[in-house]
Amino acid sequence: MKTYFRLLSFAKPIEKFAIPYVLFTIFSVIFSTLNFVLLAPLLKTLFNKNPPDPKLLNPSNWFDVLGKFNYYANLADLKFGATQTLKIVCLVIVVSVLLGNLFRYLSQRIMENLRIHILLNLRKSVFDNVMDLHMGYFSNERKGDIISKVASDVQVVQFSVTSTLQVVFKEPLQLIAFLYMLFSISFKLTLFSMLVIPVSAFIISRIVKRLKQQAIESQKSYGNMISYLDEALTGIKIIKAFNAVDFIKNKFNSENVRYSKIGKSMAKRQQMASPVSEFLGVTMISSLVLYGGSLVISGKSELPAENFIAYIILFSQVLRPAKAISDSFSNIHSGVAAGERVLELVDEKPMINDAADAVAIDGFKDNISLQNVSFAYNEKLVLNDVSITIPKGKKVALVGPSGGGKSTLIDLIPRFIEPQQGEVLIDGTNIQQLTSNSLRSLLGVVNQESILFNDSIFDNIAFGKPGTTLDEVIAAAKIANAHDFIMATEEGYQTNIGDRGSKLSGGQKQRICIARAVLKNPPIMLLDEATSALDTESEKLVQDALNNLMQNRTSLIIAHRLSTIQNADIIIVLENGSVVEQGTHTELIDKNGLYRRLIDMQTFNN
Repeated sequence: MKTYFRLLSFAKPIEKFAIPYVLFTIFSVIFSTLNFVLLAPLLKTLFNKNPPDPKLLNPSNWFDVLGKFNYYANLADLKFGATQTLKIVCLVIVVSVLLGNLFRYLSQRIMENLRIHILLNLRKSVFDNVMDLHMGYFSNERKGDIISKVASDVQVVQFSVTSTLQVVFKEPLQLIAFLYMLFSISFKLTLFSMLVIPVSAFIISRIVKRLKQQAIESQKSYGNMISYLDEALTGIKIIKAFNAVDFIKNKFNSENVRYSKIGKSMAKRQQMASPVSEFLGVTMISSLVLYGGSLVISGKSELPAENFIAYIILFSQVLRPAKAISDSFSNIHSGVAAGERVLELVDEKPMINDAADAVAIDGFKDNISLQNVSFAYNEKLVLNDVSITIPKGKKVALVGPSGGGKSTLIDLIPRFIEPQQGEVLIDGTNIQQLTSNSLRSLLGVVNQESILFNDSIFDNIAFGKPGTTLDEVIAAAKIANAHDFIMATEEGYQTNIGDRGSKLSGGQKQRICIARAVLKNPPIMLLDEATSALDTESEKLVQDALNNLMQNRTSLIIAHRLSTIQNADIIIVLENGSVVEQGTHTELIDKNGLYRRLIDMQTFNN
């Protein structure tokens, strides 16, 4: 129940929906119940051959609702005659049905608005929290599982948990109204008929016992399938190149079969609850008809025939809310299980937060400094007591063997990760004392992997800068050597580039990313092997664009290409997480150390 009430907290302000819903539902239940009660006066008017009794007393007991209706029907018969009374009774029934359905419609509209309101707030909370999480979270979680929680699980919560809210109030209220009328007609008969309720509840509870655990397994399996699908679509070229299509098909299909088996088992249990409760109810009705009908036929019944028929019709309607409650009881497990998975994501806290007294930095004046920085992924030490300084306006290159800690060092500066020891300073201030947004506003990032979005070229370049004009985008694209190929596309700057920029070549995608960095115009650039995946022609165009980008900026560059490295003002050589050499290209060549060996290997390979 704790999970259920937490999910309902996303309905705030719930009173906006709850008050009108309660009122409309109460009126709907009242008129829906009266529709069946009015059948007794209708039948009495139609089939009573005896003249109305003028001595029939108005029941003083307000509990006897049916007696009241029979009294007024008898009174109308005395005053207007049977035909006119029949018209009046029929009109009353029509009006009652109209009002019952009107209030039912209004209550359903309110509930639908509440359902959509909860879905809106829940999905927003989940997505907002995911976007605020630290980068390390996404390294440890399956992307497909996150997508499944944001899309599928939230949808299950909407249609399961919020629908149960409707059943929890309306159906018990309707059940109480029907029972009230049944007891008012015959207390003994109703008490006898209630034996079916505990029997049904016990049987149904046994049927749905494992539903919650199965629902959790089902949602995990669905998340795995989404992950496999995402990996297959992203890596389709590699899959085909390595003749791994059948392997991927089998991997996906085996999970699909597992998901289907769990779904079948859940459906079997859910669908069994409804027919079981209905069978028990119909069995009880048949018993009542047999027992009560025998008494009516023999003349030993305290109930007139029309009241007994109305009683049976009313009792048959008890099955509907009882069935809805049993269905809801079996379905709620799926909603609560999905809700728990969604709330796990809502409750996930970012490991990197702004300090309570963090201040905004408004510019970059002197240098970036790493002092005695160490960082480890789990038990693996990646950076070990690193101390370097990057002066303003200088181009600093990071080189070294793979796994030396270059990318980790760059990720420390925008606080994508944080050091276990030491500190990162900008103009002498620890970046942990700065707000993340103001820190990142000083930085431009161009990665080896070109991160683009399924949108127009214009929107990809202007990303994160609303209000950017076309002239500003064109100017940035020209600096990035991208304007000419953009204008050669079908719709120029409004051309959609496809998923992850699939309609563009590697060099074109990289130049779009550089144009995006140019437009941001940051004082500090972080370049992570921005040309390593390109052919010679594309590399020259991109390198020229990078040279334009780095003009009058402080740049920290990860590079393997000699053409990129030798123009750097400072070269820092990392090996096994430590700085082993530092200096200019000429100075490091003269040292005849690791840097010289790396350059000789690259020259030989070239």
